[in-house]
Amino acid sequence: MDNQKKQYTVLESQNNARLDVFLALQLDITRSKVQKLIKLAFVKVNNVTAKKTGVALQTGDKVVVEEQLIKENKEKKTEETYVDYNTINILEETEDYLVINKPAGLLVHQTEALEKYTLTNWLCKRNPGITSVGEDSLRPGIVHRLDKPASGVMVIAKNQQMFLHLKKQFQERSIKKEYTVLVHGVVEQEYGQIDFEIARGKEGKMVSRPKTNELSLKNIAKVQKGKDALTEFSVEKTFSRFTLLNVKIHSGRTHQIRVHMLAYNHPVVGDTLYYNKRNNKKHDIDLGRLFLHASSLCFTTLAGKEVCFSASLPDDLQQHISQLV
Repeated sequence: MDNQKKQYTVLESQNNARLDVFLALQLDITRSKVQKLIKLAFVKVNNVTAKKTGVALQTGDKVVVEEQLIKENKEKKTEETYVDYNTINILEETEDYLVINKPAGLLVHQTEALEKYTLTNWLCKRNPGITSVGEDSLRPGIVHRLDKPASGVMVIAKNQQMFLHLKKQFQERSIKKEYTVLVHGVVEQEYGQIDFEIARGKEGKMVSRPKTNELSLKNIAKVQKGKDALTEFSVEKTFSRFTLLNVKIHSGRTHQIRVHMLAYNHPVVGDTLYYNKRNNKKHDIDLGRLFLHASSLCFTTLAGKEVCFSASLPDDLQQHISQLV
């Protein structure tokens, strides 16, 4: 079948949008797929073959792409659960940043699975100017993440100056983050810290185990190279077989809370990736999501003022707690 051309005109509201971001939104495919089309010389801007994926488009530009290739990429999309963007609660918005309460089930940015419903897609459609913010076109404005099954407070940078300002705070670990987490088992310590290093395991999942102070033939198998990570917790309420924790993280490793709690032998309720088979999974199935909620976030604005935002537990998590004894 012969390829047909499909043409798009850049609107005034899309002025200065990156080419890959613009086409990803128009074609409803991932930006990584668009970047491949550009590299294969299947995209033209004003009748000139595009050479760079990040070229800034101007109002009135004509962008042409092979229509058959669009269809082939769309057919590779996998089914996903519909996410109502109206469930994204905006806590505050300024010229520099946007603070939201992310609902559980919403992916922050696309993967190779070609997800349609993502936070970044919503951001780009709502604030086209954000497409040029950040260091990765696939994650415009994003300086930190929340796992898809988690919920809670997130901050997004709306301009490059704020992006770099927030990035520095995360790197220096001056951002204050607190989470409400329900874990399996009764945590005996009212307060504790977990400093196990975290690394990526052979199967792709993150792994963690207690530090080993002395090296010997007996413990050499337990030595694991990884990145430093510190998780601090305090008990909010204890149930017969579960514990509700307030958790603070002083580093931002992938799946840090989930990995640390599993290594601590108290995996997070509802976690289908990091869990112990001996735990009673009925409660997890009934819940249908991860019991991990980013309850508060504090950072410093460009003016040097510390601001803090909080989000109460969603109704589904509140209801789940009310049923525990």
